[in-house]
Amino acid sequence: MIIENNRESFVQLWLRLERTRCLLGGQCKRFCIRNVLKAWFGIEATDDFIWNVCRQITLLLDEDNPVCGNDTLQPPYLYPRKHRELLRTIVSIKLGISIRRVNLKALDKVYSEAFPNSTPLNVCKKALSTYL
Repeated sequence: MIIENNRESFVQLWLRLERTRCLLGGQCKRFCIRNVLKAWFGIEATDDFIWNVCRQITLLLDEDNPVCGNDTLQPPYLYPRKHRELLRTIVSIKLGISIRRVNLKALDKVYSEAFPNSTPLNVCKKALSTYL
């Protein structure tokens, strides 16, 4: 799996996330961060890697409760925020770039293409209004 910081890669990541959800459900496995990372990266998904991903998502979401790798995730088309931060974190860690260098506009726009019947993502707009 090739991960890049561009539109085409983000389309593949959103679609692969939904396919992984269906695959894990068919195998009677929990749809959680740990199982997604193990399905995508195999032996690269060590406990340290999974911990780094969960820690980064917790920081991005500003949650009081830390994100646990075994917590069951909701379907991406219903609750996309945590999945958006999961994909953003994966791109950041795999490319070795800052989380702020991930192209959020493309990631949000591609979500509407991957899930055409869902509400478009625009978290950047909400974040901007809190600073003004």
